Amino acid sequence: MKSVDRENIESLMRSNRFDNAIEACHEILSAQPKNVDANYYLAVCLRYSKRLMEAHDVLINLRKIAPEHGRIHQEIGHTNLAMGNLLDAFNAFRAAVQLNPSLKAALAGQIDILLKWDQLTEAKKLKLKMERLLQMPPALVAAIDMMSQGKLAKAEKLCRDFLSKTPHNVDAMRILAQIGIKLNILHDPEFLLESALKLDPNDEDLRVDYVEVLKKRQKLQMAHEEILILRDKSSENTQYQSLHGISCMQLGEYDEALKHFENILKKVPGDPGTLIFKGHVLKTCGNGDDAILSYKAATRSSIGFGEAWHSLANLKTFSFSSDEINLMENQLQNSALTFHDRVNLNFALGKAYEDINDIKTSFRHYKAGNDLKKRRSNYNSEQITNEFQRQKVVFRTDIVKKVGQVGYNASDPIFVVGLPRAGSTLLEQILSSHSKVDGTLELPNILSLVNELRRNKKIEGDHRYPLILEQISSEEFRKFGKDYIEDTIIHRKHAPLFIDKMPNNFRHIGLIKLMLPNAKIIDARRHPMACCFSGFKQLFAEGQEFSNDLEDIGKYYCDYVDLMDFWHLKFPYQILHVQYEDVVNNFEGQVKRILEYCELPFEEACLSFYKTERAVRTPSSEQVRQPIYKGGLEQWRKFEEFLGPLEKIVRPYL
Repeated sequence: MKSVDRENIESLMRSNRFDNAIEACHEILSAQPKNVDANYYLAVCLRYSKRLMEAHDVLINLRKIAPEHGRIHQEIGHTNLAMGNLLDAFNAFRAAVQLNPSLKAALAGQIDILLKWDQLTEAKKLKLKMERLLQMPPALVAAIDMMSQGKLAKAEKLCRDFLSKTPHNVDAMRILAQIGIKLNILHDPEFLLESALKLDPNDEDLRVDYVEVLKKRQKLQMAHEEILILRDKSSENTQYQSLHGISCMQLGEYDEALKHFENILKKVPGDPGTLIFKGHVLKTCGNGDDAILSYKAATRSSIGFGEAWHSLANLKTFSFSSDEINLMENQLQNSALTFHDRVNLNFALGKAYEDINDIKTSFRHYKAGNDLKKRRSNYNSEQITNEFQRQKVVFRTDIVKKVGQVGYNASDPIFVVGLPRAGSTLLEQILSSHSKVDGTLELPNILSLVNELRRNKKIEGDHRYPLILEQISSEEFRKFGKDYIEDTIIHRKHAPLFIDKMPNNFRHIGLIKLMLPNAKIIDARRHPMACCFSGFKQLFAEGQEFSNDLEDIGKYYCDYVDLMDFWHLKFPYQILHVQYEDVVNNFEGQVKRILEYCELPFEEACLSFYKTERAVRTPSSEQVRQPIYKGGLEQWRKFEEFLGPLEKIVRPYL
């Protein structure tokens, strides 16, 4: 909507000329029926004109267009409140504040409804939040609002300008840290939150944020210690008990985690979120049957809770009944369903229909889930191609000669890289069955280091990394390698070698070779159609945005092969290419080849990898606990008629 249109409508509303404002909105919507601002103003005017059902209908349709727009949910709350629907109003106000914590009216609406329900304790908690918001300087409230709308650059500038004048304001430091986290920059937020806690050690919300950034930086033991401080201050707080359980799970203390989740369920029976975490622990430890029971209990506790349904689908070995499929389909018709629940349900239904061989309906749901995710994504395939090309430009220079002369000489890590769903979990399970190798998980340490290098001030502009690598000293590369080894110790047991199977590390093999020249690198590849479509139908928790579109994932595959071929050329005989289809068709031969590359003696346990008892946290956790299965190689062919856009792009690699 043009600013002149917005100003005109707002002027009419301030003058209580709602009929004229409605007419102005309709004029815009006749040409742009999905214009968010025009629909929003129309709904507000209809509510003020007491045309509540019309306002409600506009808002429900608008929520489908912009499901994460906080003010839309706030207006749904106002409209439901005017209609006397207290529960619907409360839920809408709560959703509004979750999406945009600066919305004072939505917070006040929740408090008023809780007081009507005599929920005094909950109302008191929200009043404390309201008081904090009311005391906050307007510039910071505006920064929260902008951050919630995705206007991160403007929000960051507001915060930095405010902090330049008021350098020790805890709220500003916290908001700036939250912006950094959204930008996937973690070093600065950690420092900001640590500093803010020194200024206000009793601020529990601040400490919760600090815990989250420590976990993202894989400082799990530090995060655990902060959680214990929260728990000791409020021993009955189930949120902190849940954080404690999740922390135990991340530290590999699965029995302790399970105990915490069981204790929470005694206090809050049927809590769907806790049931999900309980299921995750059971699944990770290989107890699939009990995991199913826990996930199913979560679906009964909250039928529209999409994460529970998708957790069942994500077991891979589980199949839905026709009644369960009908329940999920019915939930998709619920206009109040959240964005995340809608995404999860679509992916779960994709798997459900695939299992009963209704391929057309299955693909429709997979595509619907991906389309929703793509709508929220800023992914640009051209930027990725350019980024990969910059790696090739940098490593065509003399920097390659530094490899072996700089860095930390530890030979502990085995990096398994490639695209998601290319068989990396299978390779990890084979290797971790060896007595001299620890399996870990997809460690984010390399990606975190890259994000810090992107912020390096030695080079101006958006392309600091990888150009900055040409200016880094030998001592710095050694420190990067040493820090990596020390920071990952927490995930290891006692074996001399360990696996880091973060797939996206393939983008940074040049950096890995400079900081850890003796590390082993395995390039896990799979047939392009099988690999890409498997990624398309997998709902990833975060990242992997290229997987939400068949053309994007095809381009990403081509760029990946091109870059990996470059790394093989630059570092000959230092990277092992393992083709998934070769492993399936010549299993023992490929296992011996992999062990030889890793300089490991042959052990029979690697052939019976599916018997190895260890925690596996990836979507393939159930599959790698079974013997090699050749039938999965051609599963993508059932969907072949829908995969034309993908096939066209990856055709050179077929």
